[in-house]
Amino acid sequence: MIRQFAWIDLLYLVAALRWTLALTGAAFLGGAGVGAIVALMRASRVMPLRLLGAVYTQLVQGTPLLVWIFGLFFGLAIFGFPVGPWMAAASALSVYAGAFLGEIWRGALLAIPKTQWEAGASLGLGFLHQLRYVIVPQALRIATPPTVGFLVQLIKDTSLASTIGFIELTREGQTTTAATFQPFAVYLTVAALYFALCFPLTRFSRRLERRLHAAR
Repeated sequence: MIRQFAWIDLLYLVAALRWTLALTGAAFLGGAGVGAIVALMRASRVMPLRLLGAVYTQLVQGTPLLVWIFGLFFGLAIFGFPVGPWMAAASALSVYAGAFLGEIWRGALLAIPKTQWEAGASLGLGFLHQLRYVIVPQALRIATPPTVGFLVQLIKDTSLASTIGFIELTREGQTTTAATFQPFAVYLTVAALYFALCFPLTRFSRRLERRLHAAR
């Protein structure tokens, strides 16, 4: 039965935000772990590790995110390992985020002058200790703004989880549209809610970038 778009529908959409935020948080944490490993592999002095990190990055960045979501959700079930929409979406987004965060953080590491590495080596520090005490503290200043910027993109990318039935903001919008048959009003509201999440982060990223640039 078709009904009017009402306040109760708006409340359902707002309630669906918690799953968008939960999926974003899980994907960002998973991607951060993968990205840190990839960045260290790309910055390593061991050629096989650098090559492996490069292959992973190119493979993931050269493949649509939707393919990873479908591959994990449908592909694993074919081999007898069925996973739910939450696990498939969180895993796919983590794999995807890991490649991009790894590249962002690798760029931040490479942006540190070579003399800083040499200074750490002159103090008798090994590779890992150079990273911990000399390189990473400086790289954090460079990497933070683009990392926050990528987080904004990740929030919007969670909408693709709706294709496998995970009920987040976009999926709830689809359900509400089917019940009210008012797609313009529904998706305008969905867009406004995404904007309410992303705009403050975008402003924060730009402000942080200016502040860190001025502190150099």
